[in-house]
Amino acid sequence: MPKVQQASAFETGGNRRRRGRRIATSLSEINVIPLVDVMLVLLIIFMVTAPMMQTGLEVNLPEARRADQISSERLFVTVPANFRSEHVVQLGDDQIRVELLPERIRREMETRQDRSVFLRGDSGITYQELMTVMDKLKEGGVEEVGLVTNFPLDNRAS
Repeated sequence: MPKVQQASAFETGGNRRRRGRRIATSLSEINVIPLVDVMLVLLIIFMVTAPMMQTGLEVNLPEARRADQISSERLFVTVPANFRSEHVVQLGDDQIRVELLPERIRREMETRQDRSVFLRGDSGITYQELMTVMDKLKEGGVEEVGLVTNFPLDNRAS
């Protein structure tokens, strides 16, 4: 809004007629048109670059027409670090020898609709030892084996 100021004798020049009030405009108003232009350009840039910033692997996920809720608990098989010497795995909370694993898995799978098992392996075991356990699980009737891992800690935040 313009400011109204009273004219003084110095501003009138002495012999000129007095005008009374003088209106001085101040530039305190923000011109929003350039601001809107910049914001629209930034919006377009982010809309174009956002799909390019996705990282990960391309995976074709299966489609389900109807998904049933999980009615049973997940079954975990854990391969400890001492597997190489003792040949013992942990099925749920029970520790059993790897030779008995197919029979125990077969009994577990009789009562389940979901024929999948989650396999946890210690980082100290070899790939061959993990594959041996997976073969025993497949012998027992497991259709899907999921490998459980931990995400690495992000040290950049500290």
